[in-house]
Amino acid sequence: MDLSAISEVSGLRGLNKLSSVSSMTGVLTGEQEKTTGTLFESFLDTAIDNIRTANGYLSDAEDEKLKFAMGETENTHDLMIAMQKASTALQYTVTIRDKLLEAYKEIMQMQI
Repeated sequence: MDLSAISEVSGLRGLNKLSSVSSMTGVLTGEQEKTTGTLFESFLDTAIDNIRTANGYLSDAEDEKLKFAMGETENTHDLMIAMQKASTALQYTVTIRDKLLEAYKEIMQMQI
């Protein structure tokens, strides 16, 4: 296994994109807002990218399962890595969804 595969497994680079959104808590100036879009737009783009990444990990895991089941490969290491990445990505996506729904419900219950 090469170093890029190890760093990809340990870091889950695709899932780290959302953490960059949490660091954008400061207010954007007018000039920055014009060039980068709104904070909500960048958050939405990052969330969509994370969903695509999670779907990619899930399909990779399914492909590895099929290859293993059909006898095309005997490498259980790659199968387990793909399954763990898919599991972690799915758990992360569900947690983010739950937190967003919780925040939405809280906002809807606010008195004006």
